[in-house]
Amino acid sequence: MENKQQGNGEMKENKVVKKKVNWSGSLIVASLTGAFGSSFLYGYNLSVVNAPAVYIKKFYNETWERRYGFSVDESTLTLLWSITVSIFAIGGLVGAIIVTPIVKFFGRKCTLLLNNVFAVAAALLMSLSLLAGSFEMLILGRIIMGVDAGISLSALPMYLSEISPKEIRGSLGQVTAIFICIGVFTGQVLGLPEIFGQESRWPYLFGAIIVPSLIQVVILPFLPESPRYLLLEKHNTSKAEKAFQTFLGKDDVSDEIEEVLAESRVQRNTKLVSILQLLRTRAVRWQVVTVVVTMGCYQLCGLNAIWYYTNNIFSEAGINHETIPYVTLSTGAVETLAAVFSGLVIERLGRRPLLIGGFGLMVVFFAVLTVSLTLQKTVHWLPYLSIFCILAIIASFCIGPGGIPFVLTGEFFQQSQRPAAFMIAGTVNWLSNFAVGLLFPFIQSGLQTYCFLVFAAICFAGATYLFFVLPETKNKTFHEISQAFAKRNKVSLEMQEMNHYPEERKSSAEQESNFTSSVDNGETKKGIV
Repeated sequence: MENKQQGNGEMKENKVVKKKVNWSGSLIVASLTGAFGSSFLYGYNLSVVNAPAVYIKKFYNETWERRYGFSVDESTLTLLWSITVSIFAIGGLVGAIIVTPIVKFFGRKCTLLLNNVFAVAAALLMSLSLLAGSFEMLILGRIIMGVDAGISLSALPMYLSEISPKEIRGSLGQVTAIFICIGVFTGQVLGLPEIFGQESRWPYLFGAIIVPSLIQVVILPFLPESPRYLLLEKHNTSKAEKAFQTFLGKDDVSDEIEEVLAESRVQRNTKLVSILQLLRTRAVRWQVVTVVVTMGCYQLCGLNAIWYYTNNIFSEAGINHETIPYVTLSTGAVETLAAVFSGLVIERLGRRPLLIGGFGLMVVFFAVLTVSLTLQKTVHWLPYLSIFCILAIIASFCIGPGGIPFVLTGEFFQQSQRPAAFMIAGTVNWLSNFAVGLLFPFIQSGLQTYCFLVFAAICFAGATYLFFVLPETKNKTFHEISQAFAKRNKVSLEMQEMNHYPEERKSSAEQESNFTSSVDNGETKKGIV
């Protein structure tokens, strides 16, 4: 009997191992194509304005002089440039707010496809602004590109979390962060003087945005919609089954269908929950708080401050001014490599160690960087320590805090709650982004190099909260993750199952029948779910 149990355990273990490596071609293509036309563009637009900044300001001045007959004063030019950079976050906030009804009516995949309209329109406006002699076109293009980013940073993680098996959900979710980093690095490379970082070529930097959008529009239509969306919101079992078969690369997907239907019965309905309803639901109270904390720390942890100081620190280390753009590429390369590393180990180490460890390491290196910057004029080798700290902070951010918040938002919530949850996460993300851009100059002016201690405190607070609150979500179903929060939310499992607005219950007869049959085989299905 004991040997038989051991044999069954080994068979289960082998089954799990097989699932872990079950990356179908369609799953890989969907994740890469989705991310290339979405999160890649977000990262690209974060860095693309840095290299041509001098030329764009000159374009603003020349346009102003041609219109009004005199040069623009320095304060007005600074204001115009600040608007150009920061208005991207305002557009992102708009995109995060409107994403919920869009993903409801059009689905996850179609939302990503339709979102390319914003990207192409923004690319045309920004790339033609110099030819048209209108800096307003560039500013308008930036806000439209922000809308694209706000939609994609919610729709893409939602799509990836719903098409992936739970065994690789974390790794697939990290594709969002990896392509953000690749986008930042690409913007740095294309901004080099030998490519588009010249006065006559900077519009091409914005015109290049069209390329990822067109690639996504060509490839993504041939891939299925989210099977969870098809089954739970469209009640189309046949299409959902085909989608599962395509993404999982196997014919028998009955286990996956039953897992999703079990979730459907638990939440009692598939009607979208509003933000207000989500905030009032006790069963997800701590999930919402955790998403707000992780997304807030994602933006407020100080990485933007690092980019601000990079050129100055490299200059203090004795690096030639003309060489600094090439050395800066090392930051983009480290960022990308760290994100890839996180994607490779997230299913082995889990979300908790990477997220808490990432914030913890950032606290240490921020403290060392503060000391190094304060004393670097007294000790000749300290600027090199500052460079190391910058790279270490970037790597620490990317191994956990840079991508896992998007993964957790997709994992914490049931199907009907997920769009509202992503709207909350996106709103916090973009408001925090805007706050950093608005407040950091004042923080830096008042505290100088000690400003990094503020970010160290934020990282420490985030790590401490997550240490006490965040459960491990690796290899768990959405229902199991809800159970992990049940005690902290002070609800029983039965109450949690009833706390999803039963008066709005919506379930097809076929789903009810399938779910009943799965309950009849409870013991065998329990092991799978």
